[in-house]
Amino acid sequence: MTTDLGRATTTTARVVSGIRDEQLTDPTPCEGTPVGGILAHLAGLAYAFRMAGEKTPVDGQASADPGMLPADWRTRIPAELDALAAAWRDPAAHEGTTAAGGVEMPGYVAAVVALDEVVVHGWDLAVATGQPYDVDPADADACRAFADSFGDDRPPDLYGPRVEVPEDAPALDRLLGATGRDPGWKPPV
Repeated sequence: MTTDLGRATTTTARVVSGIRDEQLTDPTPCEGTPVGGILAHLAGLAYAFRMAGEKTPVDGQASADPGMLPADWRTRIPAELDALAAAWRDPAAHEGTTAAGGVEMPGYVAAVVALDEVVVHGWDLAVATGQPYDVDPADADACRAFADSFGDDRPPDLYGPRVEVPEDAPALDRLLGATGRDPGWKPPV
């Protein structure tokens, strides 16, 4: 089975393109991490997971330090997101093992982790900057299955405490709750 990241990367690239310079210091649902920090993290993770898909993993982790945001982020991040989706369209990317962020995992798992990162951080950016955000319910369900796979032994550096969301809520809202986000989060006034 292969995971198609194309819908999510296209949607998130559109959100990135809609971010204004004056929004880089605005808060996000990730407490203490401004829009510029999420963008820096997205740039790094898109590159790292592309390389994981190409079976040439790189060392290091994607930083959420706004000071690490590349100057050409408006063009670089959408290009990295396109390259990420392209790398995972190759069925060989899903086979065997690979690594991202210093963690070795099966290729098919790395694809879902990449999808989760793109979908969730795309939402973080969209809601923080007042943009619409649509996610394919199948993508949200795949990401939620990944988040739920940890059960009660959730890595604290991966997700915040679970937020209760009704089971009949939209797929994206259920995913957000599973990752410790409040689907009703709004930027402070």
